[in-house]
Amino acid sequence: MLPPINFPKWIAENAHKLKPPVSNFCLYNEKDFTVMALGGPNARNDFHVNQTEEWFYQYKGSMDLKIHDSDSRSFKTITISQGDMFLLPGGIPHNPIRYADTIGIVIERKRPEGVLDELRWYCEGPEGCGEVVYSERFYCTDLGTQLKPVIEGYKASEEKRRCKNCGRLGE
Repeated sequence: MLPPINFPKWIAENAHKLKPPVSNFCLYNEKDFTVMALGGPNARNDFHVNQTEEWFYQYKGSMDLKIHDSDSRSFKTITISQGDMFLLPGGIPHNPIRYADTIGIVIERKRPEGVLDELRWYCEGPEGCGEVVYSERFYCTDLGTQLKPVIEGYKASEEKRRCKNCGRLGE
């Protein structure tokens, strides 16, 4: 069993670990749950899809959680303010937008064997058609280390960033 963490003290000593592009650090990675500290700003335009719920607590500042509603094919923004907590149901594509000098905690369930996470990019913006531009699935064991290479691979590839529906080149 790991000892308790004094979160304000941990932040004071480890703020350098909460840097872009993902800006998170795994505090606990145990049998049933993963607990992560997250800082802002982050530099992500992907949508994460996992089949388990995610619990958000905003310790400092506010963040926006952009979600994609598959039924209406539209994007919505949920603001999570300082002191707020929010439970995101599983299976909802979401993009956490963290601003400078913000800090939060996210708790996720361990993934059942054989259940894959997905990072997904949409054709967005005023000229975007809303279609999925690129997605990549993986079995998630540590978001803090697994997201970065997928995000960097997307950013480095014009082929991955080009919408096959309308031809728009994503960021």
